[in-house]
Amino acid sequence: MMQSIKNVRHRISIGGTRILGMGLFVGCAALAGTHAATAADAPKGPQISRSIAKEVSDGQKALQANQFAEGLKHLQAAEAVSGLTAYDHKSIDDLKAFAYVKLNNLKAAQESYEAAIETGAANSEETTRFTKAIFSIAYSSQQYPKAIEYGKKLVDANAANGDTYQIVTQSYYLQKDCKNAVAWADKSISYARKEGETPKENLYLFKLQCAFDASDTPATIAALEDLIRLTGKTDYWNKLLRFELQDEKVDANILMIYRVMYNTDSMSSGANYVEMAQLLGDAPALPGEAEAVLEKGAAKGAIGADQKDRVGRLQTALKTRAETDKKDLTQFQAEAAKSASGELFVKLGEVYYGFGDYQNTVNSITSGLLKGQVKHLDEAYVYLGLAQAQLHNIAEAKKSFNQLKTVTNINPKVLKLWELYAERLS
Repeated sequence: MMQSIKNVRHRISIGGTRILGMGLFVGCAALAGTHAATAADAPKGPQISRSIAKEVSDGQKALQANQFAEGLKHLQAAEAVSGLTAYDHKSIDDLKAFAYVKLNNLKAAQESYEAAIETGAANSEETTRFTKAIFSIAYSSQQYPKAIEYGKKLVDANAANGDTYQIVTQSYYLQKDCKNAVAWADKSISYARKEGETPKENLYLFKLQCAFDASDTPATIAALEDLIRLTGKTDYWNKLLRFELQDEKVDANILMIYRVMYNTDSMSSGANYVEMAQLLGDAPALPGEAEAVLEKGAAKGAIGADQKDRVGRLQTALKTRAETDKKDLTQFQAEAAKSASGELFVKLGEVYYGFGDYQNTVNSITSGLLKGQVKHLDEAYVYLGLAQAQLHNIAEAKKSFNQLKTVTNINPKVLKLWELYAERLS
């Protein structure tokens, strides 16, 4: 397993995966804002002690006038008075936190919010507000253990949202705690789905990087499959298919994997184009498709200068064979019609596919499947599905790929790749 992952040339990286920094800190000013500015004016419930009423009132007026340093002086003076109640301390701490946020002294703001909670005088709404503020400040200042602590408090209080789950996940990841990062990524994904939202790509990237760093090939492949289901990005296809290719020894399976890579436009190596073309060229009836593969590789600039002579000779040979096949199509059609089995019709359909004649591909392979006695049903259903997709008949293409499950002895890896490909058809 370890060697398997190390053989992948393109390192998986999720550089720049910080979901939120100061941007998530929606402004503790906003969190503290209205509540903090009126804490001492609440008409019902506990009241500020008379001994500090003037200082608190003066402090509030200063804060409302954006005179934050002045407001803090009044609040600190009020705080120094003896005999204060828990409610007094909570109200003063709330107002001080507001002022510190406005002064961008987040460390002091955090301490004030924590002190406000510790008084025990905050109601549930205030406690949630203070907790959110501490959570935001802790994450933005890279206090990841504290961000995790307060993020979990929000989850336990049913006051969390998708960002809360993601930040707890990321906080674990940034501490290199992959066990908890993966567990919370799964919780975040479940939460998003429960809320009818699309899970964030970053959540799967955390799982991918953790699996890769642990040299866990199955988990790496599973994460890449999830990322493909989510995004369909060619980069994820490329990485997944390179994992699947590296230990495969059977030519038929290698060619199937190349077909997926080719049809997801995730083939980036000139060597892959050449090998796919050679495998197709080795099949008696597929020179036209092999020629098309090389032409696409050349058009994408994937064929290196050191490969051009070799590829040129291969293209010439394939072109000659393909031209012969085109001339023989009428005879091939007649022979297929006379045959008792459907094998020739399927092979005829594959030839049509190589020449880009997708309707005749569908017609021929369908006729062959109806006749029966087809040797390679996996190839028949794959070419049928690919041709139907090219004709934008996605529903029928999905049905064709679904038929691969009925094929005896199909390689499980190949089956899974085509099922994933079919999921992304739209």
